[in-house]
Amino acid sequence: MSPASKKRLNYFLIAIIVFLIVGKFVLNSLQGNTVYFFSPSDLSKLSEKPNGLVRVGGLVKNGSIQEKQKDSIYSFIITDLNNDVYVEYKGLLPNLFQEGKGAVIEGVLKDKKFLIAEKILAKHDENYMPPEIAEALKKNGNWKATYGK
Repeated sequence: MSPASKKRLNYFLIAIIVFLIVGKFVLNSLQGNTVYFFSPSDLSKLSEKPNGLVRVGGLVKNGSIQEKQKDSIYSFIITDLNNDVYVEYKGLLPNLFQEGKGAVIEGVLKDKKFLIAEKILAKHDENYMPPEIAEALKKNGNWKATYGK
């Protein structure tokens, strides 16, 4: 093998090693920042609970919002009208967060029916419902035209 061939082979091997290292960093970054969306019915069908952050979307069940303490700890139920998920949240509730309205809750599951919330995303006006919630309600046969488009 000529010296020029050895030099090209070394450059090629170094390039492959650098590519693999950069690829590993990119994959780790993507996995660490991925948040999966579930409806309460999707969660009940899973064989094991997902690890890390998840988003659970549905309607806030009527009569379910309770303030547990004066430390801004709230509990409520998210439902897709077939299954429910109990949620605990510490912090201030968004102004648009109310019973009977759509919301997406981001947090960590303790089990398939209990979520410790870190973030609440409430719907922003009367005619909007997050697409994930609308799809889950349509799939379960609980979609009503009054929910909006």
